[in-house]
Amino acid sequence: MLTQGEDVEVHALKKRGWSYAAIGRHIDCDWRTVKAYLEGHHPGIRRRTEPDPLEPFVPYLTARFADDAHVWASALFDEVRGLGYALSYPSFARQVRTAGLRPHCEACSGVVGRDTIDIPHPPGEEIQWDWFERRRSPWGGVAYVLLGTLPHSGRSRGVIASSMEQAHLIEAMDAVLRRLGGTPRHWRVDRMATVIVPGTADVQASFAPVAKFYGAIVVPCPPRRGNRKGSVEAGVRFATGRWWRTLSAETEEAAQVSLDRFWSTTGDARLRSPRGVTEPPSDGSRPRWPSVGELAEKEPLLALPAGPYPTTICVEAPVDHQASVAFRGNRYSVPPGLSGAVMTLRQRLGTTTLDVVSASGVLLVTHQLAPRGAGAMVRTPAHRAALEKAVLSQFTTARPCDRKENRPPGAAALAERAKLMGQAGTEPSVDLEAMAEIVRLAGCKEASA
Repeated sequence: MLTQGEDVEVHALKKRGWSYAAIGRHIDCDWRTVKAYLEGHHPGIRRRTEPDPLEPFVPYLTARFADDAHVWASALFDEVRGLGYALSYPSFARQVRTAGLRPHCEACSGVVGRDTIDIPHPPGEEIQWDWFERRRSPWGGVAYVLLGTLPHSGRSRGVIASSMEQAHLIEAMDAVLRRLGGTPRHWRVDRMATVIVPGTADVQASFAPVAKFYGAIVVPCPPRRGNRKGSVEAGVRFATGRWWRTLSAETEEAAQVSLDRFWSTTGDARLRSPRGVTEPPSDGSRPRWPSVGELAEKEPLLALPAGPYPTTICVEAPVDHQASVAFRGNRYSVPPGLSGAVMTLRQRLGTTTLDVVSASGVLLVTHQLAPRGAGAMVRTPAHRAALEKAVLSQFTTARPCDRKENRPPGAAALAERAKLMGQAGTEPSVDLEAMAEIVRLAGCKEASA
C-alpha cells in the first residue's frame, strides 16, 4: 500500500513517461502494485460500505481551515466531538489527512515539494560561511566551529573559536581563508547579527571595513532561505557525521589539528561529478570524476593581505593557584596574591603580545605570545621573583603545635571575663596554707576529745 505522497509521485512520474518498472525501482515497490495504482485499482484499500463518519463535518472543517490553516487537529477534534463526531482522535486525524482538507501554505512549506535546480557557481566566485556549535565538547563547554566552503569545488575548511562574537568571527574567517589559500570575491552569509543588521539586508557598520580589508563583497541570504547556501550546509552535515561524532581529542588545540587533517584528507578526497552530469556513461564505463581537491586547486582566488584584520580578541580567564591565567593552550603569569580573580585577556590580531587587564581595567602585564597549544608557562622575571618570595615567606622551621596540650584561659582572658560577668566571672582561688591550718586545728580538737 502506497502512502499519499508516493501515490502523487507515481502519477507524476507516469506523466513524464516513466515505465512501471522504473517507477517501482524508484519508490522501492513492485511494478504490479504501481500498475494497479495507476489503473485505479488501489490494492490494499478496502472499499467502504458504510457512510463516511467525517462527511457531515467536512463543510465545518473547511470553514475552520479557511479561518486558520495551521489550527491544531486536536483542537478541531474537540470541536467536532461536541458536534457529534463519534470516532477517536487517531481516526479523525487520519481522515482529515486522507481527505486533504488542510490547505497548503506556501510561506511555511519552504522548498518542500518544489522543483529544484543547482545554482551555477563559477570557480573562485563565492565562499559560503556558517557556524555550527556542539555542546558538551570533550574539553568542556561549547565548541563553536566556523566553516567556509567553496561551492564550485566543494572544498571546506573549519576553525574552532572561543565564541561567536564579531572579533572571534573575524579571526576565524582569516584563519579559514589562509587555509584555503585566498578569498573569493563574494562572501555568502546567512543573516548572522555580527555581519548583517537584524531584519535588514544591510551589512553591519563594524563589519564593512573587514570586507573592504579583504576586498570582498558580503552577500546575505534571502530571508528564510538558508538553502541558498546549501554547499556549506552540506559541509556542516558532513563534518558533524564524519568528524565530530568520532572525535577523540581532549583539548581544543588537538581538535583543531584533527579538523585540519580531516578536511585536507577525507574532505578533499571526495569525488565531485561535473556540473550537469548525473549519470554514468551509457557504455557502462566508469567515469573519471575529479576530486574536491583537484577542482579546488584550479580555483582562482584573490590574494590575502599580509596579516589579519586588526581587531582585538577579548577573553576572560580566572587566576589559578600558580598566579597564572590560561590562554589558547598556554599559561601567562600575573602578580601573586590574585588567586581566583577574573582577568581580561586582550590580543590585537596581527601582533605577538597579550595584555592582561584586571577587573577594574588596570593593565597588569604584557606578555609575548607563545605558540598556540604549546603548553608553555610564560612568566616574567619580576613575577617569578615575587611569587618565589611569597611562597618562601610562608615556610617555617618551628615545630607543629601540640594539639593535646592543656592550655587554660590566661590572666588576660580571665580579666576580660570578670569585666563581663562581675564577681560571678572571677576564678575561685584556694589558700593552701590557710587550708592546712584549718586541718591542723581540726585534728587537735579531735585528739583532745
